[in-house]
Amino acid sequence: MTTALYRRYRPENFAEVIGQDHVTAPLRQALRSGQVNHAYLFSGPRGCGKTTSARILARILNCAENTEENPTDTPCGVCPSCVELARGGPGSLDVVEIDAASHGGVDDARELRERATFAPARDRYKVFILDEAHMVSNQGFNALLKIVEEPPPHIKFIFATTEPDKVIGTIRSRTHHYPFRLVPPDVLVPYLQQLCDSEGVPVASGVLPLVVRAGGGSVRDTLSVLDQLIAGSGGGEVGYEGAAALLGYTQASLLDDLVESIAARDGASAFRVVDRVISTGHEPRRFVEDLLERLRDLIVIAASGDAADAALRDVPTDQLDRMRLQARHLGASELSRSADLCNAALTEMTGATSPRLHLELLMARLLLPAAEDTRSGLGARLDRLERGLPADGAAGVRVPVAGPQTPAPPVPAAAPEVPAVGPVDVAPQVPAVVPPSAGTTTRPEPVPTKPPAPVAAPTESSRAAVAPEPTEVPVEPPTSDADDSPPWDPAPPAADVHPVEPEKAPAPPAAPAPAPTPARASSGGPDTEVLRRRWPEVLETVKGLRRVTWALIDPRNAQVAELDATTLRVAFDNPALATTFRNGAHADVVARAVRETLGFDVRVEGILAEQVSAAPAAPAATRPAPDDRANPRAVTPAEAAASWDDEPPMPEPPDDEPGEPATPDAPPQDMAPPPAGTARERGMAAARESASRMTPGVPDDPSPDDPDITTSSLMGAPLVAQMLGGTVIDEQLDDGSS
Repeated sequence: MTTALYRRYRPENFAEVIGQDHVTAPLRQALRSGQVNHAYLFSGPRGCGKTTSARILARILNCAENTEENPTDTPCGVCPSCVELARGGPGSLDVVEIDAASHGGVDDARELRERATFAPARDRYKVFILDEAHMVSNQGFNALLKIVEEPPPHIKFIFATTEPDKVIGTIRSRTHHYPFRLVPPDVLVPYLQQLCDSEGVPVASGVLPLVVRAGGGSVRDTLSVLDQLIAGSGGGEVGYEGAAALLGYTQASLLDDLVESIAARDGASAFRVVDRVISTGHEPRRFVEDLLERLRDLIVIAASGDAADAALRDVPTDQLDRMRLQARHLGASELSRSADLCNAALTEMTGATSPRLHLELLMARLLLPAAEDTRSGLGARLDRLERGLPADGAAGVRVPVAGPQTPAPPVPAAAPEVPAVGPVDVAPQVPAVVPPSAGTTTRPEPVPTKPPAPVAAPTESSRAAVAPEPTEVPVEPPTSDADDSPPWDPAPPAADVHPVEPEKAPAPPAAPAPAPTPARASSGGPDTEVLRRRWPEVLETVKGLRRVTWALIDPRNAQVAELDATTLRVAFDNPALATTFRNGAHADVVARAVRETLGFDVRVEGILAEQVSAAPAAPAATRPAPDDRANPRAVTPAEAAASWDDEPPMPEPPDDEPGEPATPDAPPQDMAPPPAGTARERGMAAARESASRMTPGVPDDPSPDDPDITTSSLMGAPLVAQMLGGTVIDEQLDDGSS
């Protein structure tokens, strides 16, 4: 049978008392100067060192080396009194410790008064220590009042209590009052680590902060909890999971999953965390307390930045890095709003008959900042908008446009019966089309690796192409120099097209129904939480495989959106970075890193962060491209040529009559026509001109840390976006026919 830790490591002098410098320093000074009072009152919470300090004071007062000529504040440890009052000693006859909880009556007080009249048996003073002094009755205090007020010179009284207000004023006014306090964690954690090293017990990271939190600042309670964990470890390491389960606290991984789910607006993952909390037997109110503490830490990190290490000393380094990313993803306003909601939920859950219901409602409020019209809700939405994210976490359908949008020209009044087709309806449905060579009729082939180019505004010939009878509208094949024509060149004249009367025009055939696709949830499954937890390991593997990809999917740029049975989707905050990720071989590198780290194959996709919530509500944006055989509204050669033009098309003048060739307007005065030749030829000419203007003799050697162009697979706009931080405004493509 072993002795408890708090008994084995009880301090034997004031130098060993921790966290009570405001008490020990003046006491030691009074002992060194010989100005010792006849009565002391030690008050404070339980387990903070009141009774221990009283025993140390009695030991110093009766030490053989403490004399009137040579006062001292440290016991010698070798004299009979010091040995008897030492840790584990039998005790001294001249030091009487009374438990006032069971000896607080008037008769006990009278007996103590009679014993005080006798001189000490051996030592210099006769010391009476009354523990739990607030339990003494008023009659008992009145019986002691006279001897406490005018004691004999050999009598010293030390009262220890947790409730000094219950000690009557006549006694309290005749003592020196020293209030003890709870020990702060930054003092208690190193002390516990020192004790574990002395005991030879290894402790996992994060266990000691849990022990300190369970002890509540009381040294005795903290040592009792640590003693319990050491006894349950069986001589091995004290693990974090076992300590959290035994003490009833929420594991850090569970809080990480919940905070990351809230940051990603992943409602399914958040409610799965709630289900795990309930199924594992955690108290919902304790879980909300732990969540509030985590939010407090994230607010400290967001406010202090790199100086958060000083404020959060007991947080491990790896956990602190994850919390920095969580604070960056949530934002200061969202963190403040979430903390207010958790604080209000704690009040509502007090005495509630259904704590789980309140916990689930709290999760719903945390996930929906747009549902609140309060100042905190507006601030959270504004913070998300400033960071380029949708305000309510569920962005609407966005139509990708490669270049600047040109307003659609007004439909002439002479042809109101022709249904106008806007450019926004054409751009997202028709992928980039490779223009056919002259004299050939080739069906457009989608190019998956290129974003859709801007489609020219509908001309008169394109309006004729949407007639119900496509066979009666002959279309001239595009010539080989269609891509070299300036934007103000006249459109190819349309064939003789008779106006179609509205009552005779049949309804256009409905677009073919898209193939049924399996419904994809807007959030990941349980595997998503595991992958988010182990994502730093995947990043380390990516860093070893390819540093360019590692820099691209840095947690400051991207985060895990979801993981289903076959596909891993990585959400980017910047559209340019998402385009760069899709255009290169970065997805294969990430898939290989996942396979090497986690042991399973997966296909990797790069998406925008706002598409995570908008995916289920946007079936129209993902329908397949229309087919020529099923949809008479195919891409005309004029539109295909215009989409491959290297300059944005000019809007057609509104005063042209339908059926007549458009008359070209004169180019603007401040806009000179581009030189003749294809875009590739003009680009090469500009490069040669720029090279000729370079100052000779200046070396232009690449930096050693620049990525190799042959291995980085970055070209054009992705290279500018990745290396220079540029944003793609418009991309002009050349068909390569020159």
